Amino acid sequence: MGIFNRKNDTAATAVATLPVDPALAALTGDYTIDPAHSSIGFTVRHAMVTNVRGSFGEHEGTLSLDGSNPGASAASIDVTIASIDTGIADRDGHLKSGDFFDAEQFPLMSFRSTEAAQLGGDKYRVTGDLTIKDVTRPLSIDLEFNGTATDVYGNERVGFEGSAEILRSDWGLTWNAALETGGVMVSDKVKLNFDISAIKNAA
Repeated sequence: MGIFNRKNDTAATAVATLPVDPALAALTGDYTIDPAHSSIGFTVRHAMVTNVRGSFGEHEGTLSLDGSNPGASAASIDVTIASIDTGIADRDGHLKSGDFFDAEQFPLMSFRSTEAAQLGGDKYRVTGDLTIKDVTRPLSIDLEFNGTATDVYGNERVGFEGSAEILRSDWGLTWNAALETGGVMVSDKVKLNFDISAIKNAA
């Protein structure tokens, strides 16, 4: 079952009108991301030999799904930088400092979608603007639609999971330290991970 239509890049090509899937149309509405059952995390290479994983414990966002016109769907997420958690308090403090995120001056990381495309089946690519430290650059996130469910409290839920890779230096996160054996302490490449559960708002 699809959420987003694939965009057609050739303006001269006529776009066929496909019949609307009733199950898909039923998803139409506004949703609020449930932070208690969602996670936004990252993985980064440390000292060239291992990975450090972390997450942001505080985030909020919305989804607007249009089942009859999936290309009109949109997503918005705000992440509180000070909620970063890698399991080591000193490391978290360094990441919040001016060497990295400067959480006091730039408390939020945000994403606003601008378009989406179906890659096949339940796989999608959502493109938008990622803002970190007042630097805004485009980001594409590959997502898989995990389906829908009604939970024990009667909430209608949708689920997505996905990932993206960025170069942190593109957003001004450039701190590093050289290793005696060659290479650097922290890789420039960072993998972002998203596991999203969203609840449909009451009509």
